[in-house]
Amino acid sequence: QLQLVVESGGGLVQPGGSLRLSCAASGFTLDDYAIGWFRQAPGKEREGVSCISMRDGSTYYANSVKGRFTIYRDNAKNTVYLQMNSLQPEHTAVYYCAASASYAGLRPSKYAHWGQGTQVTVSS
Repeated sequence: QLQLVVESGGGLVQPGGSLRLSCAASGFTLDDYAIGWFRQAPGKEREGVSCISMRDGSTYYANSVKGRFTIYRDNAKNTVYLQMNSLQPEHTAVYYCAASASYAGLRPSKYAHWGQGTQVTVSS
């Protein structure tokens, strides 16, 4: 069965605004996985934003988003969310979620299942 993760929730928001991104799994259960959020801005490398263990809910954030972004899970819905507040233009990027069968921190190479990404644009 095809295993996919699908992001949603991106869009255009004004500086200071908020967005909530969703990462839903299809074809497998996330209960024993770790989910990471990554982003890639034009001309820049992909960078890790946050990750969560679906097993125990432990979280990790990149320093650049601490206090601004919150990652949380809903195991019943097989979904992970990234709540992003106080967004600024520098947060503009394509945001990806990815699943890893074991805790992987924010190392992209450790994640086997990637979504197609959702565009977040912060602009007035």
